[in-house]
Amino acid sequence: MECIVKHFSQLTADELFLIYKLRVSVFVVEQNCPYQEVDDFDREAYHVFFRDEEGLQAYLRVLPGGTVFPEVSIGRVIAVKRRCGIGSRLLAEGIRTAKEKLHAKTIRIEAQTYAKPFYERAGFRQTSAEFLEDGIPHIEMRLELE
Repeated sequence: MECIVKHFSQLTADELFLIYKLRVSVFVVEQNCPYQEVDDFDREAYHVFFRDEEGLQAYLRVLPGGTVFPEVSIGRVIAVKRRCGIGSRLLAEGIRTAKEKLHAKTIRIEAQTYAKPFYERAGFRQTSAEFLEDGIPHIEMRLELE
């Protein structure tokens, strides 16, 4: 499985199509949550994804500080096959990208509440009470890198 890290400006049309297809299938269709999934932040992001002969297998985006949050952030974390370790590998690549490309000292995320243990295993800590975003329970979490 190949790990690819590209800024939006480097993505091919086919890569962008596959990314959007996967994100919409999970975050809009599977979660039955109509919202504007494709947003202007994509243009600022580094897109990290795993691809194999079967296609796109996992994806996340890394956003510079000053876009969604003052800190660097990670979002839209998806693995096609769940509970097999690919999500953890993907998150590790996202953290590495945040450090190398954006010189992150802190990473802030809004995680779906059910995924809290997944992020805690990577070192994130809850920093807010639970809140609803697009009808889905979320919490803010942070990872301190220094």
